[in-house]
Amino acid sequence: MAKAGDHRKLQLNELEELCNDAYESSKIYKVRTKLFHDKHISRKSFEPHQKVWLFNAKLRLFLGKLQSRWDGPYELIEVFLYMAVEIKNPKDGTTFKVNGQRLKHYMDGIQRREMIEVVYLTTQYIFHRNCFKSRGL
Repeated sequence: MAKAGDHRKLQLNELEELCNDAYESSKIYKVRTKLFHDKHISRKSFEPHQKVWLFNAKLRLFLGKLQSRWDGPYELIEVFLYMAVEIKNPKDGTTFKVNGQRLKHYMDGIQRREMIEVVYLTTQYIFHRNCFKSRGL
């Protein structure tokens, strides 16, 4: 009887060790996953009088495939603690606060005197029934 009790205690100890190992490996997994995701977070810095896009998260029925969810541009008025941002709609002048994670930088179009690289293709491709042939010009 004592031998069976010792065997049962040994089994319980082994089970407890397995649970502890699983707990430790899950903690290691969580730490590694957090480091991976934190590494890929893009840090944004905003300054007053900067133009930004605002992410519109409203649920719309029949949302178009190519319809953008970014509204704007808006003008940034002030940046508060913890990425709270006050923005102004230049169309009607209304101002409101939003979370800075809903914003992204607005890039104006091509400026004057900005160089554009032009690439000319010297090979013409002829498409014919699931295959194509190349011939030089």
